[in-house]
Amino acid sequence: MKPYPFANTSIYMPIELSIYLIAWILYCIVCVTLYLSDRASFPLRAYRDFLFIPWKLITFSIAAIGITLVAPYTGDPTWDYIDAALMATLTFLTAPWAIGTVYLALRGKARGRHILLALGMWMFSASWCYDLYLLLRDGVYPLTWEANIYASSVLYVSAGLFWNLEYKAGRGVTFSFLETGFPLRPQQTGFTKIVWFGLPFMLLAICCIAYFLI
Repeated sequence: MKPYPFANTSIYMPIELSIYLIAWILYCIVCVTLYLSDRASFPLRAYRDFLFIPWKLITFSIAAIGITLVAPYTGDPTWDYIDAALMATLTFLTAPWAIGTVYLALRGKARGRHILLALGMWMFSASWCYDLYLLLRDGVYPLTWEANIYASSVLYVSAGLFWNLEYKAGRGVTFSFLETGFPLRPQQTGFTKIVWFGLPFMLLAICCIAYFLI
């Protein structure tokens, strides 16, 4: 183990994790560069209108508060108020677009830079922000980094699908990323017609929280 100075502490990591850390930091830099070089192709205003509608904001608030409050009581020392709130917020802000873009990529309908950025958002929200926070907090790269990727990715995908639900007249409940022009603000922004379709995703989040508490 070789010490790496950071602020007033020392960070210890085996060489393999050091390489991994450098690799994902460089990937994040590439993602930022891709975005800054072509901001016009990323529909931030449309995405904001798509995401910031009442039922999505309310369900996010309930989920984020619940996850944050129970985090210190899960018995997992890597979870506290800060990383729970951080990951919940990043998931809400990025998962609907990232999961939609990954789906479009599988259909051959997404641009390469959008795919790279979507994967970067996914990994940073579900894993890398957690790793970095614990590295700075504890001075060691978390041993749970790999397991966390799988566990958090399940919730990330579920959240991305959940916040993509919408009701379209004459078609019924669908996912927004299946529609032309994604992301667009839904014409109908109510929750009552999609609540039963959203229930499995909500139950999954509740079960995950209950599992750690029990």
